[in-house]
Amino acid sequence: MIYTNLLIYLTAIFLFSLDSVPEQATVSATKSILILTATLLLYGVLTRRLFGNGKAHTAERYFTTEKKLSILALLLFSVTLFLGDIKYYLSFLSLDQRLPALTNIAGLIFFSIFLCVMWTAARTSYASVFGREYSRWSFILLNVRFNLAIVLPWITLSVFYDALNLVPIPGLAAFLESTWGDILFLGVFLLIVMLLFPPLVRRLWGCTQLPGGPLRTHLVSFCDRQKFSAELCVWPLFEGRVLTAGVMGILPGLRYIMLTPALMESLNVEELEAVMAHEIGHVKKNHLLLYVLLIGGFSIIAGLLAEPILFFFLSMDWVFSLMAGETFDPETIVALVGGIPLLIGLLIYFRFVFGYFIRNFERQADLYVFKVLGTSRALVSAFHKILLTSGQKADKPNWHHFGIGERMTQLELCEQDHSWIHKQDTKVRLSLIAYLIILITTIGLVKQIPADQLAHDYEGKYIELVLMQNVQGVEDKSAWFRLLGDLLFSRKHEQKALIAYNKALDLNPEDPELLNNLAWLLLTSSDPLLRDPPQALNLASSAARTNPQAHVLDTLATAYWANGLIDDAITTEQQAIQKDPSQATFYQLQLERFQTRPYTNDSGFIN
Repeated sequence: MIYTNLLIYLTAIFLFSLDSVPEQATVSATKSILILTATLLLYGVLTRRLFGNGKAHTAERYFTTEKKLSILALLLFSVTLFLGDIKYYLSFLSLDQRLPALTNIAGLIFFSIFLCVMWTAARTSYASVFGREYSRWSFILLNVRFNLAIVLPWITLSVFYDALNLVPIPGLAAFLESTWGDILFLGVFLLIVMLLFPPLVRRLWGCTQLPGGPLRTHLVSFCDRQKFSAELCVWPLFEGRVLTAGVMGILPGLRYIMLTPALMESLNVEELEAVMAHEIGHVKKNHLLLYVLLIGGFSIIAGLLAEPILFFFLSMDWVFSLMAGETFDPETIVALVGGIPLLIGLLIYFRFVFGYFIRNFERQADLYVFKVLGTSRALVSAFHKILLTSGQKADKPNWHHFGIGERMTQLELCEQDHSWIHKQDTKVRLSLIAYLIILITTIGLVKQIPADQLAHDYEGKYIELVLMQNVQGVEDKSAWFRLLGDLLFSRKHEQKALIAYNKALDLNPEDPELLNNLAWLLLTSSDPLLRDPPQALNLASSAARTNPQAHVLDTLATAYWANGLIDDAITTEQQAIQKDPSQATFYQLQLERFQTRPYTNDSGFIN
């Protein structure tokens, strides 16, 4: 249940991040409220129908219904988000983009409104199944507190990152965006998680210290014999009527083993020892740290692939056909084609890769009872009681644990042949090695992807597919592309301007204004990689032969200077002054520059 809720919230966070904030709202605030109201009303009807009439009368049916309605909440959340411009109306919370985490947290609260509607409808079924009635707001608060523990790391990470970017230390923002900055930030964040989250989650989940008495004394002594330290807690999950246990916290002083009251009431001491051995096995096998590795691995790959995936899809004709039309906002299309593949990757990764490892971690923890107790009989007996008490089916599959029947079969197999314990450890170890090899190889391969070339191809296709639609019916297409290049150049989009100029040059290689402007770009671009003084000299010379106006002669003089021909530069600039005395002040400054300073890639210009 916890893992399923984690996936639900991760998907909601991802969907909200996909949506862009347009400069102007595409729907009015009134229409946005109507869309939200309509989806909430529809969702309310469906939740009451699924939870009504005693349909969710067992714990299993209750959880199944809750999972189905959570997925439906995601779908309706997406519809409302993209049709209602919700992110636009929440964007003011970011304080002019200084704290974007506040907008994202508001988006998470917005998704939680749907869940609150579900919890309102589920309240009666909950009372019937788990034996305790709550008022509407108390029940909503109970669920909010439980799920807050799941999303709290993401909330803290977002706020912490934004806060660091506000610290007035020169170069800090640039360092945080670097590879080493990411590593340091992640390390500090993980340290905070290890120190603060276990006690905080314990409070949110209402866990209390296991009261003193024979059971506590026995279990503490059992932990001491295993050289293991943790605080033992009573976990009132679903009114304590669910038979389960868990371990939380990496550091010994901030580590908790949580046991539900139903589990402690149903199992005898030997069976509880077996359950404790299972939880201790998670810690001894470093599973809690390995969870961090598995989640961090996906984060690294997703971060590296985000840009190449975006440009890959933007290079496709059908995407640009959508962008060129008026049906969809281009920013929305870019967000969707860049984000949906990553969202699908996230779901596949957590369902299959992460799921594979946590299932095998559970099995490894099961087998740890052989090391502690020498036999698995007590754990198998505990599983039998859990099946009997909860009404679960032994063969029911589980994506994040093996089914209880599968776990019992494996324990009985190891009881007969202990070599299977070593085989499971070897399987996990080899799987982790394979995972690391694949992760490192993937990082290396992704870094070889020519992202700059993909971006260049995208820009070229943007010019050719989108803007060519606008040039239909224009007689002088060369002039259109030249003017487009001038516009892009003036807005500092130099790479795009170069593409437009070259397109115009293909159509009309004799246009002096085009030759002049392209030469000026190749001489003065803020990107040194775009500068090409020899080519600029050829272009400027051709332009000056056809149209020796003052501004063209100034470009030619600059080209001479950039190529080390200082005398030619001075002579040509003097001709420009004679052609247009009204600009003599600027041309005199140019002359002074040619005479006193060498041309370098760092030379600045007024474009």
